[in-house]
Amino acid sequence: MKQERTIRNRSGPLRNNLLFLLCLGLMLASPAQAQLLSTASTGLSNTLPMRGPCDDPSTHVALKEALRLVCSREPIDTGEISKTIVVGLLGGFVKHDDVRHPEVLFARYLRMQYGTAICVEVFENRQWKKAVDYIVEQLRVDNNAPDKQHAKIVLYGHSWGAAQIVVLARELQRQAIPVALTIQIDSVKKLGQNDRTIPANVGKAVNFYQRRGLTPGQSTIVAADSERTVILGNFPMVYSAHQINCDNYRRLSRWLNKAHHQIENDPEVWDRIAFLIDSVARSPR
Repeated sequence: MKQERTIRNRSGPLRNNLLFLLCLGLMLASPAQAQLLSTASTGLSNTLPMRGPCDDPSTHVALKEALRLVCSREPIDTGEISKTIVVGLLGGFVKHDDVRHPEVLFARYLRMQYGTAICVEVFENRQWKKAVDYIVEQLRVDNNAPDKQHAKIVLYGHSWGAAQIVVLARELQRQAIPVALTIQIDSVKKLGQNDRTIPANVGKAVNFYQRRGLTPGQSTIVAADSERTVILGNFPMVYSAHQINCDNYRRLSRWLNKAHHQIENDPEVWDRIAFLIDSVARSPR
C-alpha cells in the first residue's frame, strides 16, 4: 500500500516531465515527426491519471482533511456505473470555481473517480436556472428531446445552496424530470423559500444539519408525498466534543459562524455523501 501511494503521488511530476519532453521534441522535429509527437502528446494527456484534490499540493490542508475519507476510497470500476448527473450548488456568495470550498473540490474528486460515467458541475446558488439548463442538456441523446424517463440526477448543496436545490428540484418536477437524490448540508433558506418540503419527483432525500452559530441549518425535511419520496434521515452534527479544521475560511467567519463551516468541512459528512452518490450511480435506471 505504501508503494502504491508513492507511485500515485509521483504521477504528477512524471506527467509534467513527459509532456515537457514531448513539447521539446515538437520544436526540434521535422513536420512529419512533429505530427507523430503531437498525437503521442494527446494520447498521454488522455491516459495519465487526473490529479485528485488530496494529491494536489495547492489544496489547502483543511480541505485535504475534509476530503481525506473520500480520497481514500478504492478506485471505481466504471463499467458498473450508468450515466448519472450530479449538480452542486454553493452557499452564500461563493463563486462556482472557488477552490477554498469542499463542494468545488468534491466535484473534482467525482470527475477523477468516475470519469465520463458521471457528469458533474457546480453552480452558484443564484445561478440555479443555469443548473436546470445544464441538466436538460445532459439528458439529451443525439440532440433529441431530453430522455427524462432514464434520468439519474443527484443534487447537493450547502447553506443557501442546500435550500436552493429544493427550488431546483421543484423546477425539474415542473418539467417532469425525476431526481434520484437530494443532499442538504446545513440548509439555510432565503426569505420566502421552503427548504423543508421535498417535492414528489425526488426519490430519496437526506439532510445533515447543525443548530449553532448565526445560521443554524434546517433540522427537519419532510416528503410532500411519502409514497414517492423516502427521507433517508435528518442527521444532527455536533462539534462540541471534537473540532473540525476550518482554516480555509476567513478568521471572522470562523469566529461568528464556526459550526456552519465545521459541518461543511466534516470528513464524515462528505464520506456519507460519496457513499450515497455511489449507490445511485450503481443502481439500475
